Amino acid sequence: VQLQASGGGLVQTGDSLRLSCAASLSTGTNYVVAWIRQAPGKEREFVAAINWSGSTYNSDSVKGRFTISRDNTKNEVYLQMNNLKPDDTAVYYCVARNVASRRAVPSQDYRDYRYWGQGTLVTVSS
Repeated sequence: VQLQASGGGLVQTGDSLRLSCAASLSTGTNYVVAWIRQAPGKEREFVAAINWSGSTYNSDSVKGRFTISRDNTKNEVYLQMNNLKPDDTAVYYCVARNVASRRAVPSQDYRDYRYWGQGTLVTVSS
């Protein structure tokens, strides 16, 4: 399993940004793919996840602003981030875990995710 995140950068409050995750996952296995972020000096935090059936889940802190989606033809997962705030400044990680069911409800505990890509830094200036 390989995950590679990209798309981070420096933006201003209210701007939008889209992160991409190129996911190389084993066939015949169900996965949940998620975005986890870590702000400076803070613990890692669940942001959003998508299961193999396409259902999506967002944390309360980004609900209504961030959208996770997937393009199966490209094996990519995206995080569309709108109306960015300085509190969204963090390193964003694309992560994945094996699950038994394609309809599995994703865990919101970052420690449950076995596979991690390198992070991409998002900085939101005020």
